[in-house]
Amino acid sequence: MTTQVTAAPARAQGSLQSLLATLPGIALLLVVGLGGKFIEQSIARYGKANHLVLPNIEYVLWAILIGLLIANTVGVPRLFRAGVATYEFWLKAGIILMGARFLLGDVLRLSGISLLLVLVELTLALTFMTWLGTRFNLKPKLITLLSVGASVCGVSAIIATEGAIESDPEDSSIAIAAILLLGALSLLFFPLIGHALHMSDHAYGLWTGLAVDNTAEATAAGALYSDAAGKYAVLAKTCRNALIGFVVLGYAIYWASKGEARTVTNKAAFLWQKFPKFILGFLGLSLLASLAFFTKPQLTALGNLSRWAFLLTFAGVGLNTDFRKLGRQGLKPFVVGAVGEIVIAAITLALVIFADRQFHL
Repeated sequence: MTTQVTAAPARAQGSLQSLLATLPGIALLLVVGLGGKFIEQSIARYGKANHLVLPNIEYVLWAILIGLLIANTVGVPRLFRAGVATYEFWLKAGIILMGARFLLGDVLRLSGISLLLVLVELTLALTFMTWLGTRFNLKPKLITLLSVGASVCGVSAIIATEGAIESDPEDSSIAIAAILLLGALSLLFFPLIGHALHMSDHAYGLWTGLAVDNTAEATAAGALYSDAAGKYAVLAKTCRNALIGFVVLGYAIYWASKGEARTVTNKAAFLWQKFPKFILGFLGLSLLASLAFFTKPQLTALGNLSRWAFLLTFAGVGLNTDFRKLGRQGLKPFVVGAVGEIVIAAITLALVIFADRQFHL
């Protein structure tokens, strides 16, 4: 009994210490994010004061660039790492809060053709990445991790699959490195391609949600184009994320049948375990907004909170991308990842443009 009584305060103290350990890193995320906002506003003020038409580069990109500069020069000191690693929490919180900006009618506007494209992307990515990885003679479980990362939701899918198929941790780190590097590059090239092709917000957002793997990078790439494109990117990416449990379950059963992973005894429990719960939060807030549960000032406040959460997220994307570490993982997985991502991005771009012209997304 004494042990049980003393264990609770000890756990509470440990939780408090863990929370306090994240505060310096969270403060760094805030400083980097606000630094990006400051640069954006300073350029806008300078252009206005001097009657110059300067490119409107969103704070999203500036925050990521500042983070990249820090991560790839002085590096992120140990004191800040625990807090910087919370950027995925802020991403999920931002998406949940963003649900208040979507009425269910907006969600349904993604349309059947858009949902069909999500399934096409999933099938295409899994098939092509598996074929390409085999051609390059990569290890079979590394191929699985790259395929899942490219088809569903990047790093989260890789981590979920690693445990399910009992892959080598090194394979997981290699796959994650490849996905992170390609995600960083998408922030540069996707908005340029979208503007060059004069894509609508809906079409560009859908393409970004289909073709960019990590949720953080997909959200950022959409927001770099426009606020509306960012909303559609999140919506399309959320649909991909919702499929993670089914894809991971399929690979778990496949590797178990070969005697190289544990057998899944309760498929329903497995799916629930792998399902990204933040999607339910997003849909819940969207439902409440659709039912006029919130007042207009409350909706504005929730929208502002989501932007603050994304401010921390985008800073974390840059601070967590160390190109020196990525370069140590070997060349072939990056080649497979790069070729695969380019092909998938090109095909999904063609499909989205065709669908936009035929069905007016």
